[in-house]
Amino acid sequence: MPIKITALGLLFNLFQLAIAAAPSEPVTVTNEQIAEITSVTAENAIEASYSKAIKVTLTAYSSDPAQTDDTPCIAASGLDICNTKQRIVAANFLPFGTKIKIPELFGDVIFVVQDRMHERFNDRIDILFPDKAAAKTFGLRKATVLIL
Repeated sequence: MPIKITALGLLFNLFQLAIAAAPSEPVTVTNEQIAEITSVTAENAIEASYSKAIKVTLTAYSSDPAQTDDTPCIAASGLDICNTKQRIVAANFLPFGTKIKIPELFGDVIFVVQDRMHERFNDRIDILFPDKAAAKTFGLRKATVLIL
């Protein structure tokens, strides 16, 4: 059965090594001990390699003038979203330029926060789709988002 080592567990194990050494001796930790203490299982490898994993409500939008202001191709960050190769999302709770993944829906695709939503949506991420039909098909979903 795999053991999940947390940062607190790592400190505790290093503390145990320090106690085992004589008081006047310096504590030496080998690379093998560090690897053993800090190893992660496949189960928690995703969490360990990203700064944060959160469950979020996801919605969709397009650069259709009916869904935006009078400059449908210009994101809140100033980026021309009609002429970029980036996959764009709008989120009020993440800074511009933040990169995210939504693996259960989009695999390894990386999205970049370049836009904002109405102020009442502080807990959602809005994904930019190429057209209104694709955005409507996506609808509203919940998924785990990895903040890179």
